[in-house]
Amino acid sequence: MTNPTPQPSQDSTYVPPTPLRCFVGASISGAIATALYFLTISIATTFANKPLPSGNATALNIAVAVRTLVVGMSTLGTAIFAIATLGLVALGIQLLFKPSQAE
Repeated sequence: MTNPTPQPSQDSTYVPPTPLRCFVGASISGAIATALYFLTISIATTFANKPLPSGNATALNIAVAVRTLVVGMSTLGTAIFAIATLGLVALGIQLLFKPSQAE
């Protein structure tokens, strides 16, 4: 791979990123991250307020595993959207200070 930067071909529909598109995408991603954060908090609170079944050790282990997986997946989704938001904001700032290239 001699050229790691992709060059748009003549027939492609490539649209270069603009600061406005980055900030709009960041606001959408940030809204989703915020919603997922509140959902994660709600899930964790609900699980904390409900007692685990204590009759069977196997049922207890399965319940703990399921709770951990549910909260973990929700947290993972929140983190992915939050990181995407930070990346889009950083790209938008970079594009604001980048000199425009006339071709």
